[in-house]
Amino acid sequence: MPAGGSSRNAGEVSIKDVAHRAGVSIGTVSNALNRPDRVSAETRSRVRAVIDELGYVRSESARQLRSGNSRMVALLVLDMGNPFFVDLSRGAERAARNHGLGVMLCHSAQDPEAESLYLSMFAEQRVHGVLVTPAEASGGNLLSFRRHGIPYVFVDRVVDSDDACSVSVDDVAGGELAMRHLLENGHEHVAYVSGPVELAQCADRLVGARRAVAEAGLPPDAVAVLDTGRLDVQSGRDAGARLLGLRPRPTAVFCANDLLALGLLQAMFDAGVRVPEDLALIGYDDIEFAEAAAVPLTSVRQPAARMGATATELLLRETEGEPGHEHESVVYSPELIVRRSTLHRRD
Repeated sequence: MPAGGSSRNAGEVSIKDVAHRAGVSIGTVSNALNRPDRVSAETRSRVRAVIDELGYVRSESARQLRSGNSRMVALLVLDMGNPFFVDLSRGAERAARNHGLGVMLCHSAQDPEAESLYLSMFAEQRVHGVLVTPAEASGGNLLSFRRHGIPYVFVDRVVDSDDACSVSVDDVAGGELAMRHLLENGHEHVAYVSGPVELAQCADRLVGARRAVAEAGLPPDAVAVLDTGRLDVQSGRDAGARLLGLRPRPTAVFCANDLLALGLLQAMFDAGVRVPEDLALIGYDDIEFAEAAAVPLTSVRQPAARMGATATELLLRETEGEPGHEHESVVYSPELIVRRSTLHRRD
């Protein structure tokens, strides 16, 4: 039996009962649950203690019917097998939790059709808002989603649109950083292992790499481009097999992400090619496994968790009706993290 002699079960306890026992208004209890940043820490603590005492469980379905949307933010990324998106989701989840919201995590597997299906589901669920890395460069599926009136923010992508905020990294600058590092170590014949050519991130990193090559006075064919269908370890292994057949063989490789680089590193190890003595190797993202690789991997770092948190904050400013809200594009600068995989100068 709850303290105070109440014999009602938890399902019968109402928000009014919580407010009465805590000595606050119903609106204050609602804010403590849904918008905790609007309530003092002392009041939040008192309300939470009463909720625990009475065993109150709010009816999310009833609340959603009243408000017209849910307390869930949807996060739709390209591939949850990529640790970059895991880190990004952690940042988004922490920021959402600070505002009393949860995160529904989905991945499109780089498939525009799957993306479209998820967006339809988000509209049916009336989610609070959407964070999305589009599966296609144009972000076309978002054009039809816009009519539902649910705010969204592009993550890890800059889309030519005034209808939404975006958070990304300057991938052209990242490509320049990677290629310039290889050129400064004496490499003049480099391969770029790309992901799907339709992904803007992969294309922008190649633009940056070619810019660095041009600035060094080398011809465009100094960069051999090896496209892959996916940004995963197996695709890196496959690219490694193709690399071994190139003539002349490149002395350095820049991969569009770390998973490709780790797969290529495995292929080189199996073929008896030494990294970095025979082949310098650099990745992109600086995931946790980059430093832990058999040969610690030089990589271009993206602040994934910060990007997720920033995107969530931008979304919530819009959903909470920030006065004079204007869409903005936040672009972070990449950082080159040098490790053993490139520490061999070629003279």
